[in-house]
Amino acid sequence: MHDRRVEPRMLCADLVTVEWRDTARRLRRCTGNLEDISVAGACIQVERSFALGTAVRMIHAKHTCEGIVKYCVFRETGFFLGVEFAPGSHWSKHKFRPQHLLDPRKLAMQPERRKGRSLL
Repeated sequence: MHDRRVEPRMLCADLVTVEWRDTARRLRRCTGNLEDISVAGACIQVERSFALGTAVRMIHAKHTCEGIVKYCVFRETGFFLGVEFAPGSHWSKHKFRPQHLLDPRKLAMQPERRKGRSLL
């Protein structure tokens, strides 16, 4: 399967609050673990399922992004929520830098290690 994303995803780990309105329009919140992020969207691990198309707000102490749920899949450790940020609501590492942030492209560009040398 090919990655169709235009913007590169940064691997990360940080706790965020996810807000949404239920079918009765009541404001709901849950805590999630931010798994990856890009200018256009994010993946957040949560403990509950979300319907596709749900409007959500991802809140961190330093930044807030709004978006729409594009996917929600269950894996061994919980639900993984794919959020596409709304126009005008994007992420930048200058606005908010998650506690752990890694650009996987930089790993691929590291010089090859000498043979026989342990990476651990």
